[in-house]
Amino acid sequence: MRLAVRVLAGVVLVIAALSAFDYLAPYTAARAGLSFEQRRSGLHEARAAIPGFEMPYLEGGAGEPLLLIHGFGADKNNFTRVARFLTPHHRVIAPDLPGFGAATRSDAATYTIAEQVERLRLFAAALGLKRVHLGGSSMGGHIATTWAGKYPDEVASLWLLAPGGTAAAFDSELRREFQRTGEILLVAKTPEEHARVRAFVMSHEPWLPYSLKRVLGERAAADYALHSRIFHALRQEQPVETLFARIDVPALIVWGTEDRALSPGGADTLKAMMPKAQVVLMPGIGHLPMIEAVRKSAEDYLAFRHNLAGP
Repeated sequence: MRLAVRVLAGVVLVIAALSAFDYLAPYTAARAGLSFEQRRSGLHEARAAIPGFEMPYLEGGAGEPLLLIHGFGADKNNFTRVARFLTPHHRVIAPDLPGFGAATRSDAATYTIAEQVERLRLFAAALGLKRVHLGGSSMGGHIATTWAGKYPDEVASLWLLAPGGTAAAFDSELRREFQRTGEILLVAKTPEEHARVRAFVMSHEPWLPYSLKRVLGERAAADYALHSRIFHALRQEQPVETLFARIDVPALIVWGTEDRALSPGGADTLKAMMPKAQVVLMPGIGHLPMIEAVRKSAEDYLAFRHNLAGP
């Protein structure tokens, strides 16, 4: 009985110590937590330089390269948990886009979709990559689609997770609220407002420690002006269906039915452009399937790649 009490007391002390560390040293605790998640997924962090920008990235696994492109306001770690199921089968590479995450920011630069495509091509060249499988979430999906449309010989396949780029996708609550009030629901003026952003983009938000929520909130608030400017520029982008009549790259298009940021109706537009595409709709899932439904997203993608490889 005494032993059980001592063990219980020890557990309580450990939990209390970890909680105190999480609150009192949030940046150190967040780095430690992210590093643990990355190692668990078989990833390590590295850095690459392209003209004007330094781009940190995560990499792990072996085989044909799968380059994962995060969305607006996000970073490379949006793919960390899903990568745990992918690195045993594929070489996974997830960079921070210029202007986001821990990559270089420049108020003098612009961040159009076409420019980000060219920067990613330079990034791929710096890593010695000639032909890649592309995955893209939200804005990253818009970038991946544009890359495949402009340079189809460089793209082996597409994994599009609630991708932007189509007029139908932008016919969403995000656009309607912006038109009504001028408010951008994907940016946060203060660290506290980031909780509202997370609730908007996810129907099933995973548990996050206080330290990570604080770090993400403070970074989002610091990026408010830059990301607001990027959002306004993205609204002027020409829809991909007007740029490319047809994209023959094999594609898996995934969308949560409860997405408030980009409408699942965009899947129909993309499917009409991509004769080799298949669509998966996830009931009850929001804008970030690879975070809200980690295992299901990975299993669907692995099945897609298995079928792509053939017998």
